[in-house]
Amino acid sequence: MIEYALIKPTVYVETSVISYLTSLPSRDSFIFSRQEATRRLWDQYFDSFEFIVSESVVNEIKQGDVIEAQKRLKTVEYLTTLETSQAIDKLAQLLIDSGAVPPKSRSDAQHISIATVHNLDYLISWNFKHIVNELKQQHIYRVCRSAGYTPVNLCTPLDLIEEIQMKEKLDTKTDPILEECYRMKEEFNAQFNSMEELSAYLMEIEKQEKARGKKYRPAPPPPPDFEKNIKKMYKELAIKRKQEGKDPDQSL
Repeated sequence: MIEYALIKPTVYVETSVISYLTSLPSRDSFIFSRQEATRRLWDQYFDSFEFIVSESVVNEIKQGDVIEAQKRLKTVEYLTTLETSQAIDKLAQLLIDSGAVPPKSRSDAQHISIATVHNLDYLISWNFKHIVNELKQQHIYRVCRSAGYTPVNLCTPLDLIEEIQMKEKLDTKTDPILEECYRMKEEFNAQFNSMEELSAYLMEIEKQEKARGKKYRPAPPPPPDFEKNIKKMYKELAIKRKQEGKDPDQSL
């Protein structure tokens, strides 16, 4: 008798989700509702999904308070870690150069690119600035499609739960936990002046961790027309910026 393994939806867990998961319960009802939704997803549906991270997530959650950082790191210790690749770096740079993600938020572009290139089903986040921002999502999706990829579904933990049982919608109010997460991201991103520097840093971390025995899921090969699509996008971007009277950021 042949037994088939259950194929679980894959979920990339962005930094802000880990922060809400491990932080002490807040007295603020709005913050607490986000914490509660995050914990409910983790506690009640952990076996329903395959939760996944990357070194970009791991290095962001290392920032900030040492004790809190250790709690965050312990939470992701046994999750699958995704490997980076040149295709991931190029798509992340394209997300920035096209204006889908701000230049100072390179790791957010990396999160989206990693989840997209690895063909994951969802990327969950509470980062309303750059990831689950409804005004930016369509831009992000268009860039990913133009590069030849099926965009990852960007959503909050509550949105993911809603697909199962909830219909409640959140607004974009920020709070101390999310603001601290933004500061952690700024602290991490401030170390790098380009996507190349960020990528080189993460690749070196992966190399060191592999030497210690850590396992990564290899990045899949890019789509057949990936390089062609990337060049086409940059050409269109240069034309658009020239029409707008701006200098292209990327030489083609």
